[in-house]
Amino acid sequence: MPSLEQQEELRVLDTTLGSIESVVDLPKMRDELQQLEQDASAPDLWDDQENAQKVTSRLSFVQGEIRRVEELRGRVDDLPVMFELAEAEDDQGALEDAAAELTALQEAVAELEVRTLLSGEYDSRAALMTIRSEAGGVDAADWAEMLLRMYVRYCERHGYPVEIYDTSYAEEAGIKSATFAINAPYAYGTLSVEQGTHRLVRISPFDNQARRQTSFAGVEVIPVTEQTDHIEIPEDELRVDVYRASGPGGQGVNTTDSAVRLTHIPTGIVVSCQNERSQLQNKASAMAVLQAKLLEARRQEEQAKIDALKGDSSGSWGNQMRSYVLHPYQMVKDLRTEYETGNTSAVLDGEIDGLIEAGIRWRNRETAS
Repeated sequence: MPSLEQQEELRVLDTTLGSIESVVDLPKMRDELQQLEQDASAPDLWDDQENAQKVTSRLSFVQGEIRRVEELRGRVDDLPVMFELAEAEDDQGALEDAAAELTALQEAVAELEVRTLLSGEYDSRAALMTIRSEAGGVDAADWAEMLLRMYVRYCERHGYPVEIYDTSYAEEAGIKSATFAINAPYAYGTLSVEQGTHRLVRISPFDNQARRQTSFAGVEVIPVTEQTDHIEIPEDELRVDVYRASGPGGQGVNTTDSAVRLTHIPTGIVVSCQNERSQLQNKASAMAVLQAKLLEARRQEEQAKIDALKGDSSGSWGNQMRSYVLHPYQMVKDLRTEYETGNTSAVLDGEIDGLIEAGIRWRNRETAS
């Protein structure tokens, strides 16, 4: 038999997974899977490529979610048997294996539990992220590029497709800004907690006196629009500029006026795209980004009205949300959640799951209070 402490941990694990199964609603999800499989097998599916990609992406996601929950349930149900067999055979190695499996399951169930907290209106959507260098000169531009790499590596670790729309390179090093899409279900709900100002403290590699430098970069996260959003942009409200792409690029990228900049005149929102060879493709991508930004602006206006009615005068939680210290000590600390880690190299290489999970739990508590 497992120890009394382990028995309690097994009970909590089973209860938590049961709550998750209730929220996920597996019977409903299986019905959706059946419908998606029918839709995906339709002979005319790819006549509408945008809808086909939406169907196949959702199908893959639902299949993965069902498999994930069912596999966890099987492992949780098998775990007490593992302990009993190990105890019956007085096998210390098997007991250690069972204890290790308990720890692994606690982590896996906690991660799945976080997903159930993503219930916002747009949480299930893909995400558009923009990173901008702020105060700190060349160090800030370099820091913005480091953050871009961190998020791309995070997405690679999770198998999330990333499409970079536009990168504006700084003169000496790093980037002024970059806009990219994460085309995965729940990318917005997951990564929206990363929005805000990220602060870096380090010995500047660009200072010949090796002085400590503090630099800042801003992260914006918005949901990708869908056909149901109805964001209409009259032509007389839009200014279109074309120009030659800048920065690193393959043959043909920098030799034609293929880059597109869109300015929404009423709001002053400006977006650009230079990733594609074709001006038409770049305009379509830029329009998608502009529609997403207009949707987010509308959502913020609606939220501001609600906050005004509630008498909410608190500032945005996103500002100054995280510090990354590389000198004189090593630490990454989230200023909202108090989550911290000394493994800065792992964080900058995309291992930010702990920070994101803590952020989602924090946001859920803030919303509930």
